[in-house]
Amino acid sequence: MAQARHGRRLLPDVRPLDRFSSIKIKLGVLVTATVTLAAFVTWLGLRNELGPSRTLPLAVVVSVIAVQVIAHGMTAPLREMRTAARAMASGDYSRRVRATSRDEVGQLAQAFNTMAQDLEQLDTLRREMVANVSHELRTPVAALHAQLENMVDGVVAPDQEALRAALDQTERLSRLVTYLLDLSRIEAGAVGLEIADLPVGPFLEEAAAAARPIGAQKDLSFVIDVQPPHLSVPADAERLHQVVTNLLHNAVRHSPAGGEIRLEARRAGSSVVVDVVDQGPGIAPGDRQRVFQRFTRGNVPRTGGESTGGTGLGLAIVRWAVELHGGTVEVADSATGCRMRVTLPGGAAPGRAGGAAVRG
Repeated sequence: MAQARHGRRLLPDVRPLDRFSSIKIKLGVLVTATVTLAAFVTWLGLRNELGPSRTLPLAVVVSVIAVQVIAHGMTAPLREMRTAARAMASGDYSRRVRATSRDEVGQLAQAFNTMAQDLEQLDTLRREMVANVSHELRTPVAALHAQLENMVDGVVAPDQEALRAALDQTERLSRLVTYLLDLSRIEAGAVGLEIADLPVGPFLEEAAAAARPIGAQKDLSFVIDVQPPHLSVPADAERLHQVVTNLLHNAVRHSPAGGEIRLEARRAGSSVVVDVVDQGPGIAPGDRQRVFQRFTRGNVPRTGGESTGGTGLGLAIVRWAVELHGGTVEVADSATGCRMRVTLPGGAAPGRAGGAAVRG
């Protein structure tokens, strides 16, 4: 091994044939150059009266050295890929291959670098996900353990308030596990859609009714505004309910006491737009794309602040569920608060028009 490393140091990494776009052309140029060099050395030796016995071996040695130097540069990316592949097998995805040629070897080196970069990003994401999942699971489990231990030891009486706090931690833990299961099914492609024509008004009223008990602690009101009142959208009711529920929970979490949460739906051309609007601190423009990534908490005050108890998975679930429908989700501009906008393919626009508003 030491000799091999020493040999690599002796041979320079010369790549004069990188300008050619095919390895066959390179081999042809190499053979032609070698034969020409051997013929020139032979002619030069005979002209200087060295004789065939010394000219022929000299021509062979010079040609072999030239071939070794040029071939060393041609095959350098392959050796680098071998070394990088061994490093990847040990968990090091930071190695890259010097891809300077335009032939098949250069294209392979570029593809290898792209693969290495993707693997490095996936490995980083996996490590972050394991760390974040561990942290998110540990928080409610530790809180629940402490509350139950206090009740068992008699430090805290098992009254309604203590049991409610324990139940809240259990629900948070259950919600996190559900999010993780949904993510695994979505990423595995195991989530199918049962598309049906869904009346938007009754659907949003049902979603708001389910969120009212959560918003009651802050005395929040829910307003549903559907334009036109008989608006419908082709969608999977269960998955779309998951989208709206997560957006409502996010809005409730960040709304001020006594605030208002609006659910607005309207037709925009061939699409249906659903907005969930709260009166919270909003999301800074620079964070509006990042909040849909896993374990990124959205709707954080612009000036910073403590965590509001979100898992950082709800908006990622929203994004994937909306994309399954062929739609988009974004943080839209809003004068105050936060406006989460879901745009879904809506089919042909109906002929009826009008408006409906329901306050709850």
